[in-house]
Amino acid sequence: MPFKFIHLTDTHLANPGLTLYGLDPRARLDAAIADINKHQSDAAFAVVTGDLTHWGEAESYANFAEAMAALKIPYIAMVGNHDKRVICLDALKAAPRDANGFVQGTRTTEHGLFVFLDTLDETSHAGEMCAKRLGWLANTLAAAPAEQEFVVFMHHPPFPVGVHAMDEIALKQSAEFAEVIAPYRARIRHLFFGHVHRPIFGSYGKIPFSTLRGTNHQVWFELDVAASEHLASHEPPAYGVVLIDDENLVVHSHDFLDESLRFPFEPPAGVDGRDYALNFPAR
Repeated sequence: MPFKFIHLTDTHLANPGLTLYGLDPRARLDAAIADINKHQSDAAFAVVTGDLTHWGEAESYANFAEAMAALKIPYIAMVGNHDKRVICLDALKAAPRDANGFVQGTRTTEHGLFVFLDTLDETSHAGEMCAKRLGWLANTLAAAPAEQEFVVFMHHPPFPVGVHAMDEIALKQSAEFAEVIAPYRARIRHLFFGHVHRPIFGSYGKIPFSTLRGTNHQVWFELDVAASEHLASHEPPAYGVVLIDDENLVVHSHDFLDESLRFPFEPPAGVDGRDYALNFPAR
């Protein structure tokens, strides 16, 4: 069986009982956790790639921790531009911490070293990796065994994704980040990030990457740089199910609140397959 883990992002919890953009972020996170517990409890762990809360309030982190306590598998909590670093670290044992107090760390798995990065700038929604954080990353990659592969996680993408409003608040030190990882690109199996609230997949140089919708609100798909408004949406939330073996890494994006009709491809006994498909009753 392949190694499995879960990718969650942009949960944006507010204080208990509050809605956000007309949605209940706690109820939606609860639904994601219930679905993971029911269908994906054999996963090794979950990674939440930042924006755990919407305003970084202590009560919101307590709300997040209470929700995640129901998850049957361990999890790693990262920070995004809506988080507050010190409050997060005080509230969540699942948040890694490096020697400089940033929310960074690693986890060794049978399929490589998983590296979790802190791209939070508490003065801006854009991402930041200062010299200390970049130094930690450089040292971490350099210290790994020569043949070890890496899976990297961060909140902000280190390159433009084409959604102009989000590209304006991507990682500011994209060139510096690229320079640090340059000697290791062939060993990075995948880059996971959050922030953009969109299902996007591709390659960064030759590094495969993926991101997905958050568990509350989304960013509307708009590539026009002249668009007058930066729009959010109520598109369905999702979480990712990642399967890794020695040869392949596969990312499934699951719309866990989808209620569309499920039906067998094969017709009932005695029914012609063509008739079944052509005359299938609309819901």
